[in-house]
Amino acid sequence: MSEHLAWDIGELVVVVLVAVLAVFALLSLRRWLLERRGGTVECSLRDPRGRGVWRLGIGRYNGDELLWFAIFGIRLRPRRVVHRRGLVVSGRRKPEAEEEAALQPDAGIVELQDGNGIVVELAMSGAALTGFLAWLEAAPPGSPIT
Repeated sequence: MSEHLAWDIGELVVVVLVAVLAVFALLSLRRWLLERRGGTVECSLRDPRGRGVWRLGIGRYNGDELLWFAIFGIRLRPRRVVHRRGLVVSGRRKPEAEEEAALQPDAGIVELQDGNGIVVELAMSGAALTGFLAWLEAAPPGSPIT
């Protein structure tokens, strides 16, 4: 009976290992699909009025939009779309001590507010943040960018 039990445990370990590898492969494939067109940056996002939890993700520039995809997900559609038109940078800061563990080591944080009053915070590396601010300032003439 113990031989039969040992075989069942071995099969279970193999099934769990294959499942973990399949999930890893799917997440890797999804990330590759998101990044293959270029214009992507790793960035964390949080809604300060909501739960206030930083969520790791990938941002992809698409014309006048920054499409944000959660890193741990299966959807190929963005979870959040940040429109450049009417977007205002209402604050910029370094991570606080309790935030540092959830963010990249050299992250900078910008608080953004759109024309509808929706506030969101993005945390990116220094180089990515510089690129984001340049993208924001490169808006077409007549856009109310601050």
